[in-house]
Amino acid sequence: MGKRNNGTLFPCTLVGSYAQPDWLIDKEKLAGRFPPRTRARELWRVDEAFLEEAQDDASVVAILEQESAGLDVVTDGEIRRESYSNRFATALDGIDIDNPGTALDRSGETVYVPRIAGPIARGRPVIVRDAEFLCRHANRPTKITVPGPFTMSQQAQNDHYASDRECAMAYAAALNEEIRDLFTAGIDIVSIDEPYMQARAEKARDYGIECLNRAIEGIDGKTCVHICFGYAALIHARPEGYSFLPELVEARVDQVSIETGQSNLDCSVLKSLPGKEIVLGVLDLSTHEVETPETVSARVKRALDYVEPERIVLAPDCGMKYLPRQVAYAKLQAMVEAARRLRQEFA
Repeated sequence: MGKRNNGTLFPCTLVGSYAQPDWLIDKEKLAGRFPPRTRARELWRVDEAFLEEAQDDASVVAILEQESAGLDVVTDGEIRRESYSNRFATALDGIDIDNPGTALDRSGETVYVPRIAGPIARGRPVIVRDAEFLCRHANRPTKITVPGPFTMSQQAQNDHYASDRECAMAYAAALNEEIRDLFTAGIDIVSIDEPYMQARAEKARDYGIECLNRAIEGIDGKTCVHICFGYAALIHARPEGYSFLPELVEARVDQVSIETGQSNLDCSVLKSLPGKEIVLGVLDLSTHEVETPETVSARVKRALDYVEPERIVLAPDCGMKYLPRQVAYAKLQAMVEAARRLRQEFA
């Protein structure tokens, strides 16, 4: 932990999703609802018989666009996902797909969620093929993202386990198997999405770090945890600071991924995470306005009083799936140019 990424100051990467093509997914339907927790096949514009091939083709484009923009670590853009969590969460044993449950979303709305009807287990690899595909087509280091065990437990109706902790730990054990296979497939970094640690900080303080550490127990590969305030396109209010962040110093992850672009976060909180690399969100995804490199650089410099340059990675605040592709690409270009200037200044 705390080492330079591939020997490069201020490396650039995505957090979560890239913008999916309009020909592949119905962006109007996507934006008109909360992120689906159960399956949402109605979002896809391509017939199911051709969907996997179409998703593969769109994933190649996403990889190429990231490399063309100049990112140092690339992902598959989560092109195959209806949301960041449902692809994995609905593929596990113990989930009754045909009879979903309900739960409160972080917005306070009641939504359909996976219903846990039996023991949670990973009966088969879920996104390992996605990882293998990414590794075949990428010419740069790779990262792939999985939903975290605490967040999945909060996005489910538990009709089986005696406690929330027991439920989350079962998710963690299943996720541990998947993460092991992702590193075996050749992935360089696995990032774990845990937005509900911010949304439900009291429960997260009770057992969130415990189940996150169980998810990466015995794993040697480089890991990251992403904690955020929710998609900017759907959740517009941003608090002044995180309700759950310093606690992540106890997590056995190498990187902590946060957002500061939209929220103007007081970066002094980063002093509480010594030794962790900080994936610093510096692109505001609430607007289609493309930042200038100067704006991005200024956002990075807010953190430099508290974190050494060697520990900072540049990224968008969160996933980019709700942006038009041309806007997402231009924002990445601005970030990469900011990183180039910062390297000249701080090398």
